[in-house]
Amino acid sequence: QVQLVESGGGLVQPGGSLRLSCAASGRTISRYAMGWSRQAPGKEREFVAAIGWSGGTTYYADSVKGRFTISKDNAKNTLYLQMNSLKSEDTAVYYCAVTEARYSSATYDQKAYDYWGQGTQVTVSS
Repeated sequence: QVQLVESGGGLVQPGGSLRLSCAASGRTISRYAMGWSRQAPGKEREFVAAIGWSGGTTYYADSVKGRFTISKDNAKNTLYLQMNSLKSEDTAVYYCAVTEARYSSATYDQKAYDYWGQGTQVTVSS
């Protein structure tokens, strides 16, 4: 059984930083692409970042490019999202996900992902 557990969310002031973590079990992430999406109240889910199985490819939504960095630590079987220069519009529940297929490049196609975490709340407010 694959489980993804996010942590690191919280309340931060505009301009601040947070690092989200996603601990995986039941699947060795070194062989899989992973990603982060988010959903704000009343809005559709937005895929914000992805990383390929080897870490060699990444994808970022225009809304976060230059501010967010996705990475994974294969030894810890953990995915990260470093978020800098946070804005109020980054407020959302953030979800991590892992692809169904092995050895995939970074992808923002949500149909490629078969397991999702339960989400962690990020609130950017003064």
